[in-house]
Amino acid sequence: MPSADTSALRHVGLYPRAVITVAGYSPSVDVTYLVDSFALGQIHRPTDVVRCAGGKALNMARAAATIGTPTSVVAVLGGQSGFWVRQSLDADGIEVTVVASPAETRTCVSIAAADADQLTEIYEHATEISEPVWHQFAEQLTASCATHSGWLSISGSAPKGLPANAIAGLVATASGLGIRTAVDTHGLALSDAIAAGPALVKINRAEAAELLAKPLDSDLATMAAAIREQTDQMVVLTDGREGAVGMSAESCLHAVAPDINGRYPVGSGDAFLGGLLATLDSGADLAEALRIGTACGVANALVPGAGQFAASSVAAIAPKVQLTSL
Repeated sequence: MPSADTSALRHVGLYPRAVITVAGYSPSVDVTYLVDSFALGQIHRPTDVVRCAGGKALNMARAAATIGTPTSVVAVLGGQSGFWVRQSLDADGIEVTVVASPAETRTCVSIAAADADQLTEIYEHATEISEPVWHQFAEQLTASCATHSGWLSISGSAPKGLPANAIAGLVATASGLGIRTAVDTHGLALSDAIAAGPALVKINRAEAAELLAKPLDSDLATMAAAIREQTDQMVVLTDGREGAVGMSAESCLHAVAPDINGRYPVGSGDAFLGGLLATLDSGADLAEALRIGTACGVANALVPGAGQFAASSVAAIAPKVQLTSL
């Protein structure tokens, strides 16, 4: 029987089938403090505190799970904060395989003031991973890909300490097992991963401009086409409230969200990816995937805590997403 959350999305054609494997090499404890106002050098008493298992990969996993697609996370976790992340994933019903690290899992903090439109964010760098821990992580991820038939999602900054071409190696291993890979990272890790041939590159405007050595204000569709020339696969570029451009062999589409301005945008790009992959995994086309991904990103921004949105919100927002052929 489908869950209530999945049923809420039937009218937009989301029928989840396979398990998405998620590479959680840079998880965190994400804490959002809600305050009436914020000023430097002052004591603040939050009106509410929201904690969740975070980092781009875990945000994406929770988003996909929220709209009905099962996810299996392989996560590098250490210390008391890592133990808490494991418990949180268990509570969310997300399957997780833990690769133990001697380093404490990082914490990332956001402060949302009721009298301001912008967040104050304090993010620790991704926790360094030693080479032995990485090899164990890669082995566990390979085993998960061999067991599950869905996508492999690789997202987040590459931590220090990784072997050369580590992220590209994950893409190549998954491809060898017949698993499609989605990549959402930046810098050298991104260019190396693209060379390994992922089935989907999903990055934002700034990351695309950096990859292509183009000005930040370059045309998004033109940048998507340039990246697709390198991969010959699907490319999706997000641009905040300006929407997203998706390009495949069949189409080039611009998705624009309805005018709904949420106050909590942290994790909206990850929620977008979760919705995008969940929809593609169900067998839907790029247009439907962009519609659901965009709706997930908007729903994420409506409530504090990345990937904490309701599937009913996605179902309500998705029909209002505008799609235009480019």
